[in-house]
Amino acid sequence: MCEPVGYLDRADGHRLAYARREGEGPGVMWLGGFRSDMNGTKASALDAWARDAGRAFLRFDYFAHGRSSGDWREATISRWVEDALAALDALSTGPQILVGSSMGAWTALLAARRRPEQVKALVLIAPAPDFTERLMWQAFPLHIRQAIESKGEWAQPSAYGEPVILTRTLFEDGRRNLVMDAPIAFDGPVRILQGWRDRDAPWSHALELVDLFTSEDVELHLTKSGDHRLSTPQALARLIAAIEAVSVA
Repeated sequence: MCEPVGYLDRADGHRLAYARREGEGPGVMWLGGFRSDMNGTKASALDAWARDAGRAFLRFDYFAHGRSSGDWREATISRWVEDALAALDALSTGPQILVGSSMGAWTALLAARRRPEQVKALVLIAPAPDFTERLMWQAFPLHIRQAIESKGEWAQPSAYGEPVILTRTLFEDGRRNLVMDAPIAFDGPVRILQGWRDRDAPWSHALELVDLFTSEDVELHLTKSGDHRLSTPQALARLIAAIEAVSVA
């Protein structure tokens, strides 16, 4: 575990929970996925690696996630990006490697757009940028879209626990933050780890993302046995190797 969890007070009144490990740079900043928290398998594995390698490592919980405060029905992509920027500005030093998992890849791309001078490299795991529109809304049958538009929300069944409330506000805000409708202006190293059997963010989504980067230093690692979580020991070893590779690129 990192140092005891601290809290960053945000201007909108909520408290952002974080854990930070001091160490050498470039720093590594973890950006988790939709409904995940900073104590997940991948984030914990990176913390153990950072401890052993003497590397700086920062992780946090978005608004309405984990130990951070917030009403889930008020959560949006914009709000989560602002959380990432607040953590980047207040809790990190020097260039950072942003490690984004699933939705975290989207927040990483938006953060890199806003703070290009603070981002050395991107490591993206099962990336799901624009997921609210491309992977959810466009896949929903008409009756679900109508329910969201008319009632303002819909409870989506989840394989991971309680149903997830999806609000109209989340989708409307997502459309204001789309990144896959134009070239992505990032020229640093990019490493993408993707599972062939990922049903949440399919490999075709990652392949399209590769082509959008302006950077020429982009690599995609596709694992045939991998699913969306990519949390096996082998997948974690590949993640750490990718971070170490871009640290010296």
